[in-house]
Amino acid sequence: RDKLVTGVQTCALPILLMGAILVFAMHGGFAFLELGTVRRRSQVNALVKILSDFGISTIVYFFIGYHIAYGISFFGDVQQLTGSDQGFAMVRFFFLLTFAAAVPAIISGGIAERARFVPQLMATAFLVGLVYPFYEGIVWNGNYGIQAWFTQQFGAPFHDFAGSVVVHAVGGWMALIAVWLLGPRRGRYGRDGSIHPMPPSNIPFLALGSWILIIGWFGFNVMSAQQLQAVQGLVALNSLMALVGGMLAALALGKGDPGF
Repeated sequence: RDKLVTGVQTCALPILLMGAILVFAMHGGFAFLELGTVRRRSQVNALVKILSDFGISTIVYFFIGYHIAYGISFFGDVQQLTGSDQGFAMVRFFFLLTFAAAVPAIISGGIAERARFVPQLMATAFLVGLVYPFYEGIVWNGNYGIQAWFTQQFGAPFHDFAGSVVVHAVGGWMALIAVWLLGPRRGRYGRDGSIHPMPPSNIPFLALGSWILIIGWFGFNVMSAQQLQAVQGLVALNSLMALVGGMLAALALGKGDPGF
């Protein structure tokens, strides 16, 4: 049985590693998308914040967050960590790290041009190191018996595939709170309540970021199966048709605005 489990994990390792690399590339998409939407004077600041957010996320998730979510520590014998499955647990950490780091990237876009550099990095460390893994562990690792309670009460646990709620909704909720606390960008509204348009500063950067995100999204969605035999072509096709639908809807409703 142990040999069978090890064999399955070894087969899954290339799939998981490919997914991790694709989602890792998405952070370049986050960077260029935000660069393109902020004003020109804020582009360098936005770029450095995205890069720094990922670095901070990696450190705190490695030392604190992953242990909170899954009870796994990397302070052990290297032979035990790599084992006979070529370090599947470490590749899985890399994959889930890219998910965790997407949360501050979502928030960064929501509060663009409204947060100071150091406080934002401190917030990233707190969210990725403590808040996000607490919820991640509940949903994906069954921590604290909450999933068991759902199963007992409703006949099934709470199901989240590809981080629909664990990553995207949680990041969105946090961004909403941050936006509410920080308020609008300076210059967005006049004293009389009039709205001052803030057009994207760089349409090519915005488009480049969008395309990088599109490519990486197949790693986010399809590779979330984490096992070769569980990968579904249906997930890939649904992802493809959804993004094409979004493109055509924006074309129809955007009235020629490339930023839209």
